[in-house]
Amino acid sequence: MEHLTQLDTLPAGLLDLPAACLHEILSGPTLIHLPGRRTPPLFVSVLLHGNEDTGWQAMQAVLRKCADGELPRALSLFIGNVAAARAGLRRLDGQPDYNRVWPGAEPPHPAEQAIMQQAVDAMRVRGVFASVDIHNNTGLNPHYACVNRLEPHFLHLATLFSRIVVYFVRPLGVQSAAFAELCPAVTVECGKPGTPGSVEHAADFVEACLHLAEFPVHAVAPHDIDLFHTVATVKVPEGASFGFGAPQADIDFVPELDHYNFRELGHGDVLGRVHPGSGVALKVTDEAGTDVGARLFDYRDGHIVLKKRLMPAMLTRDERVIRQDCLCYLMERIAYGG
Repeated sequence: MEHLTQLDTLPAGLLDLPAACLHEILSGPTLIHLPGRRTPPLFVSVLLHGNEDTGWQAMQAVLRKCADGELPRALSLFIGNVAAARAGLRRLDGQPDYNRVWPGAEPPHPAEQAIMQQAVDAMRVRGVFASVDIHNNTGLNPHYACVNRLEPHFLHLATLFSRIVVYFVRPLGVQSAAFAELCPAVTVECGKPGTPGSVEHAADFVEACLHLAEFPVHAVAPHDIDLFHTVATVKVPEGASFGFGAPQADIDFVPELDHYNFRELGHGDVLGRVHPGSGVALKVTDEAGTDVGARLFDYRDGHIVLKKRLMPAMLTRDERVIRQDCLCYLMERIAYGG
């Protein structure tokens, strides 16, 4: 069984290294427990995807600020896919996605699942105040938070980061869903890596969590939240070619596709076209894993057309990410009454 490295102090020089150089000190996934004035600890995970380094830069900023003093709350920092970070990739070929192998995951990846299980077990023993998983994405998206439960503590945690909150139950095996069994848990999406202000926003959020004594017992005010529910995941079929403004491909998406993120699209809006005679269709599944493509998309006249009002998130033009993960998620607005 693979073992998770756990430390009680920050290794010398760690805070001076960019994500791509963490392998010089860390041999793999590492959980670092640091003391603070309050307990139980805040859990923060970064670099579950190796090319998403805003979280690591934010934690460097937070920990440098407290280098000569005490953290306001104990902190357990999980640093994930060090090998992929070295290569500047979401994951290496042959690796599973490090945010699909936490407890509750479907596909068997025993080595990585064992490591994530050890992280969850360690935090269950220590107790955990809240969990924050910091990510970037590859398309044009606003900063937003994601939760797996619509409970007040979860929504208060999420709205500390953004008024835009997305509720989802799939994909399975994500970090936030595993920690939702232990404490309020949130995933925060900080736009593209390198976007101005992203590191500062993530760092400010973590600091706010560290200073939080307790969660309010009242509901989040409806005017403080824009709440959405992920109802479908859209993937490109494995054997299909695709591109953006690529008329010879099986699927030719509109070149400006990633500009559709967090725009409420209506019936008849066109996402692209399928090559005549290819017989190709997007693979669309709902929360239960059921194929709902025929209910959501129409392919008449070769165009890929929405059949109902939906809002996409995480649309990207990064072909590697589309192959490794998905094209996008489709959401509906939830009327939130507090």
